[in-house]
Amino acid sequence: MKFLLFFFSLISFSAIAQDSTDYYYKIPEYPDNYNAGTVAARVVDGLGFRYYWGTVGLRSEDLDYKPSPEARTAAETIDHIYGLTNILVNSTRKIPTDFTKVEEKEMTFEEKRAKTLQNVKEASEILKQSTAEDLESYKIIFISSRGQSEYPFWNQLNGPLADAIWHVGQVVSMRRSSGNPFNSNVSVLRGRLKD
Repeated sequence: MKFLLFFFSLISFSAIAQDSTDYYYKIPEYPDNYNAGTVAARVVDGLGFRYYWGTVGLRSEDLDYKPSPEARTAAETIDHIYGLTNILVNSTRKIPTDFTKVEEKEMTFEEKRAKTLQNVKEASEILKQSTAEDLESYKIIFISSRGQSEYPFWNQLNGPLADAIWHVGQVVSMRRSSGNPFNSNVSVLRGRLKD
């Protein structure tokens, strides 16, 4: 009996983990209507889809690759994307991003990838249910050793969100350079694999 309980718990945990990391295997269905929240969510979903395919199957040599001595490695770029998605999801949760706190444990690449995709999914789900007035309340709030700063949601669009998309493109370029190209069957226009 204990074995069966353990087995079903393992299956349930695997299903949850699978759902969170495979959510952006294809872009979610269109929302029923256009409004400020659904449009913002669709841009976030575009990030999730690109990140999913840009980072799936990365090897250690891909993560260690950097185009020049002064550049970031792919792993460092992925760290930065993770940080940007923390800013995004914290904004939609209406909580500050506190740079004075340090992550409690070092994450593996797979853990960081899963957490990044979870951040993107959560932000998208919140935005899909949001009104234009809600967006006004999703401020970016930073806490640092220099104090606190605050920006409106507009800055989320041209700042962390656009920056994360930009950096996913860099990861894709670096993986090509390290000999592990992006899946050519991915259609970013249609948001799924080509038939």
